[in-house]
Amino acid sequence: MRFVPTSCVREGMILGKDLYNNIGDLMLAKGIILTAEYIKAIKNLKYNGIYIDDDISKDIPVINIISEKVRVDAIGAIKNIFTHVEKGNSIDIKHIEATMEQVKRIVDQLFNNKELMVNMVDIKVFDDYTYYHSVNVAVLSIILGIALGMKEEDLCNLGYAAIFHDIGKVFIDKDILNKPGSLTEEEYELIKSHSTFGYEYLKKGNKVPIESYVGVLDHHERYGGGGYPSGIKEDLISYFGRIIAVADAYDALTSDRPYREALLPSEAMEYVMGSVSTLFDPDIVKVFVRKIAPYPIGTCVRLSNGMVGIVVENYEDLCMRPLIRVFQDQGEEIEPYEIQLSDPHALCLTIVEVI
Repeated sequence: MRFVPTSCVREGMILGKDLYNNIGDLMLAKGIILTAEYIKAIKNLKYNGIYIDDDISKDIPVINIISEKVRVDAIGAIKNIFTHVEKGNSIDIKHIEATMEQVKRIVDQLFNNKELMVNMVDIKVFDDYTYYHSVNVAVLSIILGIALGMKEEDLCNLGYAAIFHDIGKVFIDKDILNKPGSLTEEEYELIKSHSTFGYEYLKKGNKVPIESYVGVLDHHERYGGGGYPSGIKEDLISYFGRIIAVADAYDALTSDRPYREALLPSEAMEYVMGSVSTLFDPDIVKVFVRKIAPYPIGTCVRLSNGMVGIVVENYEDLCMRPLIRVFQDQGEEIEPYEIQLSDPHALCLTIVEVI
């Protein structure tokens, strides 16, 4: 299968992966032939794109890092907490515990798939960004934690910190959070307070481990200093905070927001790599670039010689030189064949564009 941006979806395409609506119900099942009505529903939910199956890509597997069921349940759990607090209620231990149970399920699935890279374009519902983002940051953080050699208990505690990292935003006016234009100084200062709000909220519940809510407090600190709320740097920032900082930035950059369009995974990867030692811990970034594919499987790319192909396979140690199935040359359809960009005869080729 291959990834197609929503703007390029056409009638007659075959859906490659299940799609869920914003309340977690199955909206369209994989294998369905897309009609104008289905495409309208996809666009109304502001999905950034979908996976389709066609003759060129039908044998290319795109593997979920966690099951869609676990993902949807985790999104629902964190959404329940936000909704509960937005109604003016105090901390609800049952909702906190339910979300922590979802984190344990995520850890169980990821721990049993240690060798997997993050190798797919994330599909998000635009209006539920906060909940999708919270779960994505948890998944990315746990993947990094596994690669860094953490034990299961520590992975759970890291996951709690990651999934709750933005819980403090529930105390900030949505109009400010989603403002499409520039923020005033006062508005920016208020948004910066969300990590402290989240820390204080979780601390009250007496259920979340201390290292988890300290991770929430620290996730906007900068490795080189100058972050918030404390302006600390390097090893003074909690380990969880340093891990979540990378996962948070990457997922935010690859998401559509009211004030900007999403970056491509390769562009977000460049940002993370370019911010080593200023924003992010170099050791964590070193692991990050091995586990997160800049050109996920199923992505269509243009090569420096004008050929167009689909990414078929990625490699941890050669993340910028995947296996490509070429199906077009200088705008003309050709019999598909594969190029291994790491082979000596292909070293002159580079990926120049995602299309």
